[in-house]
Amino acid sequence: MKALLCSHHLLPLSSSCSRTFLKTKLQNPKTRIPNNTRRHESRLQASPKGFQSSKSTEKPGRPDPDPEDDPPIPQEVFERMMGRIVVSVGTPLGLGVAILKLLEFLKDKNVWDVPLWVPFLTTLVTFGASALGIAYGSLSTNLDPTKTNSVFGLEEAKENWVEMWKEE
Repeated sequence: MKALLCSHHLLPLSSSCSRTFLKTKLQNPKTRIPNNTRRHESRLQASPKGFQSSKSTEKPGRPDPDPEDDPPIPQEVFERMMGRIVVSVGTPLGLGVAILKLLEFLKDKNVWDVPLWVPFLTTLVTFGASALGIAYGSLSTNLDPTKTNSVFGLEEAKENWVEMWKEE
């Protein structure tokens, strides 16, 4: 610990690091700079590819991103997608809660002594299906605003799955 404190303040590793020194108030490094000039502070910013300096340094051989790569989703398609997500998440979630309430009612009325694994399995299956409903709701939506969706969206899900993993 003394070595870290001493090396931080550029003091020799001798007895100059005493208990009285450790109890003294440390100076702000910015105030020790001559002529009150501030040091250049590099702030880190997170991005999908890791941390980088706040100053953007564009690489010379890198082209600008093309706005045509990811066109915006039309409002009609977005509303259809949100509707499918709500249904595909809400149905298994509501079913899971209803089954748990039914099992609780049956146990309270001494109709059936529900084993502990039944609510666990019910929760695992229904809430897991609810979590997968987000992906299914977005994949089963037809991305063409002029076309309508099928009832379950299986054909759209197959097409969108292939499109999503297609190499460009």
